[in-house]
Amino acid sequence: MKKIEILGTGCPKCNKTTEIIKETVKKIGVEAEVVKVSNLNDIISRGVMMTPAVMVDGELKVEGKIPGEKEIKSWFE
Repeated sequence: MKKIEILGTGCPKCNKTTEIIKETVKKIGVEAEVVKVSNLNDIISRGVMMTPAVMVDGELKVEGKIPGEKEIKSWFE
């Protein structure tokens, strides 16, 4: 099972990122735990300076933008 962490303080872009990732993961049938990380110290400790950011199994995949469905799918190929 993949662990997807969405790093952000709860802004509209962070919420949209969470929504898109959950929809895409469900659509492609990937087993994943989706976790929101909103504590600023936790976000900074991961080296992230811009949100929203997404980490998959500890690897930073996107920072400072909302990923598209095509980009999300590429993380699991």
